[in-house]
Amino acid sequence: MISFNEALNTVLNAATTTEKVQCPLEDCQGRVLAEDIRSDMNMPPFNKSAVDGFAYRNGDLSPRIIETIPAGTVPQHSIGPGECARIMTGAMVPEGADKVIMVEFTGETDDGRIICNKEEIATNICYRGEDIRKGDLVLSAGTLIGPTQIAVLASVGATSPKVWAQSQVAIISTGDELVVPEQKPGPGMIRNSNSAQLIAQVKRIGIHTLDLGIARDTEKDLFKIIEEGLDRADVILLTGGVSMGTFDYVPAVMQKAGIEILFKSIAIQPGRPTVFGRKGDKYVFGLPGNPVSSFVLFELLVKPFLYQLMGHDYHAPMTCLPMGETYTRNKSERKSILPVTIRENHIFQVDYHGSAHIHSYINANGLVAIEIGNTQLRKGELVDVRLL
Repeated sequence: MISFNEALNTVLNAATTTEKVQCPLEDCQGRVLAEDIRSDMNMPPFNKSAVDGFAYRNGDLSPRIIETIPAGTVPQHSIGPGECARIMTGAMVPEGADKVIMVEFTGETDDGRIICNKEEIATNICYRGEDIRKGDLVLSAGTLIGPTQIAVLASVGATSPKVWAQSQVAIISTGDELVVPEQKPGPGMIRNSNSAQLIAQVKRIGIHTLDLGIARDTEKDLFKIIEEGLDRADVILLTGGVSMGTFDYVPAVMQKAGIEILFKSIAIQPGRPTVFGRKGDKYVFGLPGNPVSSFVLFELLVKPFLYQLMGHDYHAPMTCLPMGETYTRNKSERKSILPVTIRENHIFQVDYHGSAHIHSYINANGLVAIEIGNTQLRKGELVDVRLL
C-alpha cells in the first residue's frame, strides 16, 4: 500500500502527452494549448478613446468642434490649438489631441464650442500597445482553454491553434450483481450506477467516452472486455473486482493482458483497493466498485491524469474555511476524504454512511482531506476544501 501522494506522482509521471492537432476556435473550449500564442498586432492597435466625449489639447478652455469621430472610422483632421472633435468610445483619437473629456463634464455653446464644466484629471485615452505589443506572449502552451482564452485567441487572430488531442476513455463495470439502469434489480442485484457516473465525470472535462458495458465475474469475460478496451481506447476506467475477494480478478487479468501494474493499493479512505497500470501508451485504472470510492478517486487521481495526457498541469479549485463543527474518526492509518457542504462560509459534514452512500454527495459541494495520523478536525479550525 502506497501513500496517495506516491500514487498521484506515479500516474502523472506515467502520462505521456498525446499528439498535436489543429482545432477550430469554436471547438477549443476545454482543450489544452500545445503551442505558445503570440500577438500578431499591438493592443490597442491605435490610440483610442475610453469614453464618449471630446478629444482636444489639454489646457484649451473652449475649443471649437471640427468633426465627429464614430468608432470604426479614421479621423479626417488633426487637432490644432482651440479645436476639438466629438468622439465615441473606442474611436481613434485624432493627431494633435492628448486628452478626451467626458461628455458629462461639458456643455456646448451656440457657436459650436465646448465648455469644460469640470476638470478631468485622466486622459481617457487607451494608448497604442499599452495592453499587448506585437510579438508578446499572450497564452502559453499547456493553458486550459475557456471563454476568456477563446476571446484572447480571437483577438490575435489565432483561429486554428494547435492543441493536444483528447484521449478516448473506455468505461467498464464488473460484477455479476449488476444490471443496467433501465432494468429493475431482482433479489441480490443492483443497478450499475458507476458507469453512468464516470461517463458524466469524463464528459465534464470534455473528453469522449466509450461505454463497454458490464463484465461478468469470470476471468474469460473480463479478459475479453479489457482486450477490447485496449484495442479501442487510450485509457480504461474499470470499477469493481479490484479487492481481495474470491471473484476479484482484475489485477490478475490485467497482468495476463500484458499490463504492467504500477500499484494496487493506496492508503486512502475511501478507495484503498485502487489499481493502476500501463501497456505502452495505454493506461488502465481499476477503481473500487463502491460508487463514492470511484467518484472520489476519479476526482483526485484520474482527472489530473487525463489533463496531464493533454499537457495541462491540473489543480482543483480550492478554498480555505473554518470548520463549523468538530469531526472525529477512530482510525488514522489512511488519508480520509470527507464530503462536506459550505454554509455561511463554514464547513459542515454531510450525512455520510460510507463508500456505498453516493446519495450523500447530492448535498456535497466540497471534499476535505484528513491526513494520516490525524483523528480530528476541530470546530473553528481552518481547513482546505477541494471544491466540486
